[in-house]
Amino acid sequence: MFYGLVISLYFADNKQHHLPNIHVSFGEDEAVYEIPTGNLIEGFLPIKKHKLVLAWIEIHQENLMANWNLAIEGLPIFKIDPLK
Repeated sequence: MFYGLVISLYFADNKQHHLPNIHVSFGEDEAVYEIPTGNLIEGFLPIKKHKLVLAWIEIHQENLMANWNLAIEGLPIFKIDPLK
C-alpha cells in the first residue's frame, strides 16, 4: 500500500485475465494492470494514481514477476517496497 493505493496479487486470476497481473484499488476505484507491460487491462484509477502505479510497476517489474511465479508454484511471496 502506498499513497492510498492498495495493490493485490491474485495469482489464481490468470484464468480471467490470462496473464500476470495486479489489482489496484483506491477508494471506490479499481483497476487491473498487466505486470510485464503495465498496460491497464480493466477498470479505472484517477490519472495521478494511474501514473504512480505505472511507475511502481516499472521499478519493480522483476520482483512482481518473481512473486507471480512463486505464487503460481504455491510458494510464499515477498513484500515489495512502496513508492516513497
